[in-house]
Amino acid sequence: MPALFEPFTLKGVTLRNRIAVSPMCQYSAEDGLVTQWHGPHYTSLARGGAGLVVVEATSVSPEGRITPADLGIWTDAHAEALRPIVRSIKAAGAVPGIQIAHAGRKASANRPWEGDDHMAPGDPRGWETIAPSPIAFGGNLPQAPREMTREDIARVRADFVRAAERARDAGFEWLMLHFAHGYLAQSFFSIHSNQRTDEYGGSAENRGRFLVETLAAVREVWPEDRPLSARFGVLEFDGRDEETLAESIDLVSRFKAAGLDFIDVSMGFSTPAAKIPWAPSFMADIARRVRAETGLPNATSWYISDPEAANALVAEGKIDLVMLGRPLLADPHWPYAAAKKLGVDKPSWALPAPYAHWLERYRAG
Repeated sequence: MPALFEPFTLKGVTLRNRIAVSPMCQYSAEDGLVTQWHGPHYTSLARGGAGLVVVEATSVSPEGRITPADLGIWTDAHAEALRPIVRSIKAAGAVPGIQIAHAGRKASANRPWEGDDHMAPGDPRGWETIAPSPIAFGGNLPQAPREMTREDIARVRADFVRAAERARDAGFEWLMLHFAHGYLAQSFFSIHSNQRTDEYGGSAENRGRFLVETLAAVREVWPEDRPLSARFGVLEFDGRDEETLAESIDLVSRFKAAGLDFIDVSMGFSTPAAKIPWAPSFMADIARRVRAETGLPNATSWYISDPEAANALVAEGKIDLVMLGRPLLADPHWPYAAAKKLGVDKPSWALPAPYAHWLERYRAG
């Protein structure tokens, strides 16, 4: 069996293979609630054969949305509306996961195909953004956020806890905290966005405090038999990569001590001046180092699309799961194509039985 199609067990959850659907914002919600878009979208990804389907960044509060069309889970009604999606993912044989998030200074923006920038001041759809320091991201996001008070920090931490409780009760079996991509948690850790002088700023230990405290608080309410994961930006590609990576690995070790079960290794995206070396699987060696130095099982993504390359990353021990985004949007049945290319016996059974039966029958003659 190719490594990509070996089962993966973590805590009380077993994935049928090492293929995971990366959380990808659909910008199609209404007041944070799912619409008719979301059900078929997530069902098709689960029926395509992935082992884990992580629902897109779902905001812990209205202010935490990237755009007005983001999913939310800040009320019980939001969680209740997600239950049918949980059921459809499980019925297709995949494990249902969800990423909970707060966009911080990158919030109050237009949808990507409508400008991908901050909504203009005075736009009735917009809202005040918050961050550790009143520093604008820059580029297409020029509006400076309000600096968070200690009361704000406590409130947002509590929002993450309540969101985790709702995700738990809705039946999600895998929780991912969004600690990456320049959103609120990442902006606390990044020197590009945090100039605080209190216990949440300055040293790497202080800059990581909000993340560790939030994770620990979520761990108290998230069931021990369900994996708790985080997507974290370990590099900024800003010219100080080795120093940032060393600080990040130390922080991931603190995450582990606070109860983290799995790390999805990504980038910071905290400055528009970053010089990212885009190339196939370019984060894989970095992910392997994080795995080796922290002992946490891991995943990464970014420019992984070839089945043989994905299989090699798992077989060589660089990552435990492959997080796929755009390849699965282009072809939800990518796992079936991968199974054929990698020589899996009866590759059709990478898909649910109602599909596999007919494909095997056709293949047999």
